[in-house]
Amino acid sequence: QVRLMESGGGSVQAGGSLKLSCTASGDIYDLGCMAWFRQAPGKAREGVATIDRNDNTRYTDSAKGRFTISRHPAAEGFYLQMNNVKSEDTATYYCAAAVRTVATMNFPCDFAGMNYWGVGTLVTVEP
Repeated sequence: QVRLMESGGGSVQAGGSLKLSCTASGDIYDLGCMAWFRQAPGKAREGVATIDRNDNTRYTDSAKGRFTISRHPAAEGFYLQMNNVKSEDTATYYCAAAVRTVATMNFPCDFAGMNYWGVGTLVTVEP
Protein backbone atom coordinates (compact mmCIF):
# COMPACT_ATOMS: atom_id res chain seq x y z
CA GLN A 1 0.00 0.00 0.00
CA VAL A 2 1.06 3.54 -0.74
CA ARG A 3 -0.26 6.74 0.73
CA LEU A 4 0.04 10.03 -1.10
CA MET A 5 -0.50 13.46 0.39
CA GLU A 6 -0.39 16.76 -1.45
CA SER A 7 0.69 20.06 0.04
CA GLY A 8 1.59 23.52 -1.15
CA GLY A 9 -1.72 24.65 -2.58
CA GLY A 10 -3.16 28.07 -1.91
CA SER A 11 -3.81 31.40 -3.55
CA VAL A 12 -1.36 32.96 -5.96
CA GLN A 13 -1.57 35.94 -8.23
CA ALA A 14 -1.60 35.51 -11.97
CA GLY A 15 1.96 35.44 -13.25
CA GLY A 16 3.28 34.14 -9.95
CA SER A 17 4.72 30.79 -8.92
CA LEU A 18 3.72 27.95 -6.65
CA LYS A 19 5.30 24.59 -5.84
CA LEU A 20 3.17 21.59 -5.01
CA SER A 21 4.57 18.61 -3.16
CA CYS A 22 3.35 15.04 -2.97
CA THR A 23 4.67 13.02 -0.05
CA ALA A 24 4.68 9.28 -0.55
CA SER A 25 4.78 6.67 2.19
CA GLY A 26 4.43 2.91 2.36
CA ASP A 27 5.66 0.62 -0.42
CA ILE A 28 7.16 3.49 -2.38
CA TYR A 29 9.79 1.41 -4.14
CA ASP A 30 7.07 -0.25 -6.21
CA LEU A 31 6.16 3.08 -7.78
CA GLY A 32 7.28 3.48 -11.38
CA CYS A 33 5.19 6.32 -12.69
CA MET A 34 4.09 9.45 -10.86
CA ALA A 35 1.73 12.11 -12.09
CA TRP A 36 -0.12 15.29 -11.38
CA PHE A 37 -3.73 15.78 -12.38
CA ARG A 38 -6.10 18.65 -11.85
CA GLN A 39 -9.81 19.27 -11.83
CA ALA A 40 -11.26 22.72 -12.33
CA PRO A 41 -14.75 23.53 -11.06
CA GLY A 42 -17.35 22.05 -13.36
CA LYS A 43 -14.80 20.29 -15.52
CA ALA A 44 -13.46 16.78 -15.85
CA ARG A 45 -10.17 15.80 -14.27
CA GLU A 46 -7.22 16.15 -16.62
CA GLY A 47 -3.60 15.13 -16.59
CA VAL A 48 -0.88 17.74 -16.12
CA ALA A 49 2.50 15.99 -16.03
CA THR A 50 4.14 12.63 -15.43
CA ILE A 51 7.59 11.45 -14.40
CA ASP A 52 8.99 7.94 -14.31
CA ARG A 53 11.73 6.40 -12.18
CA ASN A 54 14.30 7.33 -14.84
CA ASP A 55 13.18 10.97 -14.66
CA ASN A 56 11.58 10.93 -18.09
CA THR A 57 8.85 13.53 -18.11
CA ARG A 58 5.70 14.20 -20.06
CA TYR A 59 3.54 17.34 -20.08
CA THR A 60 0.19 18.26 -21.48
CA ASP A 61 0.11 21.30 -23.73
CA SER A 62 -1.30 23.54 -21.01
CA ALA A 63 1.69 22.77 -18.76
CA LYS A 64 4.54 22.83 -21.25
CA GLY A 65 7.01 25.63 -20.69
CA ARG A 66 5.41 26.72 -17.40
CA PHE A 67 5.28 23.68 -15.12
CA THR A 68 8.08 21.34 -14.10
CA ILE A 69 7.62 17.93 -12.53
CA SER A 70 10.44 16.45 -10.49
CA ARG A 71 10.87 13.72 -7.91
CA HIS A 72 12.79 13.06 -4.74
CA PRO A 73 15.81 10.83 -5.49
CA ALA A 74 14.73 8.38 -2.80
CA ALA A 75 11.19 8.25 -4.21
CA GLU A 76 9.81 9.80 -1.07
CA GLY A 77 7.82 12.29 -3.03
CA PHE A 78 7.48 14.33 -6.14
CA TYR A 79 6.78 17.92 -7.00
CA LEU A 80 5.14 20.29 -9.43
CA GLN A 81 6.73 23.69 -9.88
CA MET A 82 4.17 26.02 -11.40
CA ASN A 83 5.44 29.25 -12.95
CA ASN A 84 3.63 32.06 -14.73
CA VAL A 85 0.31 30.75 -13.49
CA LYS A 86 -2.90 31.78 -15.24
CA SER A 87 -6.50 31.99 -14.12
CA GLU A 88 -7.24 28.78 -16.02
CA ASP A 89 -4.82 26.96 -13.72
CA THR A 90 -7.30 27.32 -10.87
CA ALA A 91 -8.18 23.78 -9.87
CA THR A 92 -7.81 21.08 -7.29
CA TYR A 93 -4.51 19.34 -7.98
CA TYR A 94 -4.09 15.64 -7.31
CA CYS A 95 -0.96 13.56 -7.24
CA ALA A 96 -1.14 9.95 -8.35
CA ALA A 97 1.20 7.03 -8.81
CA ALA A 98 1.29 3.73 -10.60
CA VAL A 99 3.02 0.54 -9.56
CA ARG A 100 5.53 -1.02 -11.89
CA THR A 101 6.56 -4.66 -11.64
CA VAL A 102 8.82 -6.80 -13.78
CA ALA A 103 5.80 -7.57 -15.94
CA THR A 104 4.77 -3.93 -16.37
CA MET A 105 8.11 -2.14 -16.24
CA ASN A 106 7.93 -1.19 -19.92
CA PHE A 107 4.44 0.26 -19.74
CA PRO A 108 4.42 3.92 -20.78
CA CYS A 109 4.29 6.47 -18.01
CA ASP A 110 1.26 8.37 -19.15
CA PHE A 111 -1.94 9.29 -17.35
CA ALA A 112 -3.53 5.86 -17.43
CA GLY A 113 -3.53 3.11 -14.86
CA MET A 114 -2.82 5.04 -11.67
CA ASN A 115 -3.04 2.85 -8.60
CA TYR A 116 -2.87 5.46 -5.84
CA TRP A 117 -4.25 8.96 -5.43
CA GLY A 118 -3.87 11.82 -3.02
CA VAL A 119 -6.83 13.75 -1.68
CA GLY A 120 -6.06 16.92 -3.57
CA THR A 121 -4.90 20.45 -2.86
CA LEU A 122 -6.67 23.56 -4.10
CA VAL A 123 -4.82 26.13 -6.18
CA THR A 124 -6.55 29.43 -6.78
CA VAL A 125 -5.07 31.95 -9.18
CA GLU A 126 -6.12 35.49 -8.38
CA PRO A 127 -6.33 38.13 -11.13
